[in-house]
Amino acid sequence: MKDKKKLTRMLLVGLLIILACAWIYPIVMILINSLKLESAISTNTTFDMVNGETYAGLENYSKAFSSFGFMQSLGYSLFITVTSVAAIIILCSMCAWYITRVHSKLNSFLYYLFVFSMVVPFQMVMFTLSQTADMLKLNNPFNLWIIYLGFGAGLAVFMFAGFVKSIPLEIEEAALIDGCTPLQTFFKVVVPILKPTMVSVAILQAMWVWNDYLLPTLVLDITKYKTIPMLIQYFRGSYGQVEMGPMMASIMLTIIPVVIVYIFGQKHIIKGVAAGAVKG
Repeated sequence: MKDKKKLTRMLLVGLLIILACAWIYPIVMILINSLKLESAISTNTTFDMVNGETYAGLENYSKAFSSFGFMQSLGYSLFITVTSVAAIIILCSMCAWYITRVHSKLNSFLYYLFVFSMVVPFQMVMFTLSQTADMLKLNNPFNLWIIYLGFGAGLAVFMFAGFVKSIPLEIEEAALIDGCTPLQTFFKVVVPILKPTMVSVAILQAMWVWNDYLLPTLVLDITKYKTIPMLIQYFRGSYGQVEMGPMMASIMLTIIPVVIVYIFGQKHIIKGVAAGAVKG
């Protein structure tokens, strides 16, 4: 019996290792190709980085930084990500707290609307999204956070509401008796307890907004504004030839922040999701 469990565990570990290698392999290849000369990317598919005919050093990264407005696009992506995540965390946590604590048919209906929005495919609304954004003047990086708030509210409210249910109501009542207003109760009592879920939501939403290509492409005026994912496709030379070296370098520069954020925040994601699911 013990041998059977040990064999099953070994097979499971082996399967997970294979899956991990399959997911890591594309990132490794992007890193290697970002350090190769343009001519060697398509002709030399090996991991050989020693000889001078293949190795380009940081030349591709220098081109990526200096070409096609990379720093401007980086600024747009950072601004959109920070503002969108901040709006989702603050507004959705307040909304979840309210609809959880104030029991009414309207609040129950609103909660199920938020949950239902998670299963609505983006493709159902993408055709009208561009026209609506133009009409409401949301077609620029400075107002795009409003659209991301709408699309990210479903998951955020669902996670926050699950955790709020686990907070003893007596704590909030004690704060109200001590003279706190509802807003003071939320920010001074509820928010510190919500921190694990807030971190989880922030990391998940930041990875989504940072990597998103489709929504900004549909909404933004691409002649004026480009986010990092949008910019990558513009590494083209004459006659439509793609500059693979700078493109690979820009992809690597885009991946690195997300990987770093996820590595340092994965334990908070697991803790926040588990807390909202088990306690709620």
